[in-house]
Amino acid sequence: MVYLPAEDSYLLQKWVEKLSKGDVLDMGTGTGIQAFTAAKKADKVIAVDVDPKAIEYCNNAFHTFKNVEFKESKLFSNVDGKFDVIIFNPPYLPESKYDKNIDVTGGKLGWETIESFLKEARKYLKSKGFILMVFSSYTNKDKVLEIAENNKYKPKLLQKKHISFEDLYVYQFCL
Repeated sequence: MVYLPAEDSYLLQKWVEKLSKGDVLDMGTGTGIQAFTAAKKADKVIAVDVDPKAIEYCNNAFHTFKNVEFKESKLFSNVDGKFDVIIFNPPYLPESKYDKNIDVTGGKLGWETIESFLKEARKYLKSKGFILMVFSSYTNKDKVLEIAENNKYKPKLLQKKHISFEDLYVYQFCL
């Protein structure tokens, strides 16, 4: 199931538009909203998703963009190179008995996918590169920041937005 843009996507998009540059990796591209936005300023965008339907959708929707490549990848399994910016709108909600879809749930507690991502991501960042990531108060912000700091990232809150049932956070993680 392709994750459709929602409040979190649009909040992250604002920062992608401001900060994209050079070589960009869009992890978990979904409909390609972040890749499309980054492509306006970036030299090259690699956009990956674990869902082959998302990649098919994006290849059809964005075939005219010459600086964007879409490919299937489970996190970094099919990613090569180093990037100035890595964008990630991860699945970040805790599993529930009602919803276990990989496009929205990030594990039993919600932060496990983020942890796997942050453990690997530094190998794919250029020396002055950074990560732009959005997540929710349901994810356990303190745990996400602990994971980031344990993996030697410097987290910087770019924006917090309250919506009816949760807070959304956009963070920049630098090496």
